[in-house]
Amino acid sequence: MKKALIMASLIAFSMTSVIAAETAVTTEAATKAPAVQADIQKVKPDFKRPGSKNDFKKPPFEERLKLTDKQKEQVNELRAKGHEQMKPIMEQVKAKKQEAEAIKRSKMAVEMQEEKLNEIRADLKELQKQAHELRMQNMKDFESILTKKQKKELAKIKKEGRKRFEQEHRRPPMGPRPDGERGPRPGYQQPAIEK
Repeated sequence: MKKALIMASLIAFSMTSVIAAETAVTTEAATKAPAVQADIQKVKPDFKRPGSKNDFKKPPFEERLKLTDKQKEQVNELRAKGHEQMKPIMEQVKAKKQEAEAIKRSKMAVEMQEEKLNEIRADLKELQKQAHELRMQNMKDFESILTKKQKKELAKIKKEGRKRFEQEHRRPPMGPRPDGERGPRPGYQQPAIEK
């Protein structure tokens, strides 16, 4: 019993000394010159999710379409207009989702909860339809300012994006496996992640 108590106190003492040492090092580093702090920040690695937008080394969208300065201004106006039109729809979606969460947490009867949740789902479906229609209209407006050559390049970009999406989001066939095991069915190949 005494040995266990002594060991526990030694471990606690060593842990507090390690924490005190780390605190001293960080406070010392914080009081050093700004140049040293910048060096410390440079050492931290910049982690990115695989497949994030920053991984692609392709030229930016506007550059690839070779938009003129006038077209870039028009694009910015269209984006701002689309954002303003989309804002109330997205706020309604957020409010409906919060309402659904409140209903799920409430203590009302299960049948009544399901009835209200079904109404909210129908409202959300309608809002998503409105958002989709707005996006399609914004895309038509964008395409209207492009030349024929730019429209062809846009079609290529869309095709490449669709292909990349299908590769990254391919799912294994669903349903029970014939051999009774868990996991993807035999013959399914995990899509390769490009780096």
